[in-house]
Amino acid sequence: QVQLVESGGGLVQAGGSLGLSCAASGIIFSINAMGWYRQAPGKQRELVARITGGGGTDYADSVKGRFTISRDNAKNTVYLQMNSLKPEDTAVYYCNADIITTFSMRDMPYWGKGTLVTVSS
Repeated sequence: QVQLVESGGGLVQAGGSLGLSCAASGIIFSINAMGWYRQAPGKQRELVARITGGGGTDYADSVKGRFTISRDNAKNTVYLQMNSLKPEDTAVYYCNADIITTFSMRDMPYWGKGTLVTVSS
């Protein structure tokens, strides 16, 4: 059993900052890519940021220069620092991780349950 638990969501004013964390736990052999996705009402879930096991990053154009993704491999944790937040950033944010468990030895995607980020104008 592998679980991803997000934390850090909440209400923030436009222009403010918020940091999200997601910790993976369970019988983990290794974690490859990790990422953050978000879904706003009436919209499809979209990739916000992604980070590989080696630290390479990709960002959605809408968040480049404002968001920073990072990870702590020793803690099996991925972070998303969000600065200069805009009302359009309001969404449920989900963390994702491609994990190889000690039992399966296969890379499988896991998802957190999401944390709500609300940016007021």
